[in-house]
Amino acid sequence: MNRKKKINQTLKNKAKKANAKLHGSNKPKYISKAEREQLAQAEEQVTEVSVLDDHA
Repeated sequence: MNRKKKINQTLKNKAKKANAKLHGSNKPKYISKAEREQLAQAEEQVTEVSVLDDHA
């Protein structure tokens, strides 16, 4: 009985993991602190350039 139970358990776990892989997560992708800093600087430069273009 234990052997059957163990085999069924492993097969069930494999099926569960395969099913989980098919469905994506709703969780947003992690962005590191350094990456956020770079994105903020890039955004700042874009807004700075657009402000300068508006005044010209």
